[in-house]
Amino acid sequence: MRFFITAIILCSQLFAATAAPAAAGAPPRNVILIIGDGMDDQQISIARNYLRGASGKLLLDELPLRAAVGVLTIEDKQDGAPVYVADSANTATSIATGVTTSRGRIATSAGSDLDLPTIAELAAARGLRTGIVTTASVTDATPAAFASHVSMRLCQAPDRMVDINYRGIPLGGCPADLKANGGRGSIAEQLAESSLHILLGGGRKYFTPSAEGASYSVLELASQQGFQLVVDSAELAASDPDGRVLGLFSPGTMPVRLQGENGRAAEPPQPSLLNRLHHYLGSVSMPAPMRCVTNPDAASVPSLKQMTDAALASLSRDNQRGFLLLVESASIDKQAHERKACGSIGELQQLEEALASALDFASGHPGTLVLVTADHSHAAQMVPVESLYAAYPIPIYTPGQLVLVATPEGGLMAINYATNNFSHEEHTGANVPLFGNVEALGRVPPYLQQRDIFTILSDYLGL
Repeated sequence: MRFFITAIILCSQLFAATAAPAAAGAPPRNVILIIGDGMDDQQISIARNYLRGASGKLLLDELPLRAAVGVLTIEDKQDGAPVYVADSANTATSIATGVTTSRGRIATSAGSDLDLPTIAELAAARGLRTGIVTTASVTDATPAAFASHVSMRLCQAPDRMVDINYRGIPLGGCPADLKANGGRGSIAEQLAESSLHILLGGGRKYFTPSAEGASYSVLELASQQGFQLVVDSAELAASDPDGRVLGLFSPGTMPVRLQGENGRAAEPPQPSLLNRLHHYLGSVSMPAPMRCVTNPDAASVPSLKQMTDAALASLSRDNQRGFLLLVESASIDKQAHERKACGSIGELQQLEEALASALDFASGHPGTLVLVTADHSHAAQMVPVESLYAAYPIPIYTPGQLVLVATPEGGLMAINYATNNFSHEEHTGANVPLFGNVEALGRVPPYLQQRDIFTILSDYLGL
């Protein structure tokens, strides 16, 4: 059955070879899709308060279209029952393919494990250029879902395909996806052999192992496929403007821009001994306020804006057919998992800068649709610095972990994390926002399901 889905892509490629060119003088259609991983309204509000002040506006707030997106997930079987909280793999798959699937899957169907054609593959088959930019590893769930197909998101490299484990904890594997078993190989191998024109982000460590059954690395495989490898900002700036580019700027996820003072994250309130004996007695000490400071490691890698600018220049150069570009600000999510509010704020600031580049490009290139959305909601939640019930003569405090961020406008913002008692927080199940430029007006309804984004992109590009 998997070969049937693959045949759809091959037929599309055959059609592209004989498709009539665009009408003379008609501008090409372009799509710039920006995904803030874990960027729900809480994250946007937190970033707005810090970056622009309580009365300020983000660039997101200036966009002419805003909608709400319902996030769907199902159990890992055909016609599986609904699962109400998603992960980045299945949500990115919904956006990229228009199909609802189960958590952990990368452009594959629930239960039947069929490869699902992605918007990037269909666009490339019709002669459009395609690109992906991310602050995560390029093999991470969101970018991977647009240009690869595996049954589990952890299968990122040839040496991580079978019996994956973390500190002795078995996490599964993707044996059916091995090339030896008729699959397409690891995510890194599929990206190396993909039709992407430009691919920028982190994840170098996933390209250093040998390709399956080969004596050369996945990096060398990418070079054989025509990619030029760049590893820093200078090499990116000096890359061949007419060539395909693979930029891998860090071993894994790229460093974030902002961090808490002394690397601090959210901390649990500390009840006194008397309060531990009875929750009506004693007192509770809250974490000390902190400021967000620059992460010095961020200077070693290009910003999301720099990567977006490079991708737009490459994709649009001498291009009369149009392009599809995915831009992901990944660590809104990753920092929220670690209860690091400052890191999420800095990553949303990077998204804003990339959005400015996208809108500048669209203003000079008619026929460019810019959409900004999120894959799922997350744990961060703004709460009162002082409880509404503080007048009651008992200690009142969060059962979770708390960070008190001192804002540039002189305020104090309390951000709470309380989805579990584990080392990492979890996603939540709320709607996520979708924003669009003027090209989105009349094309995006006020409320839609996440899989509908695929249809909007496909229709706009004429696929």
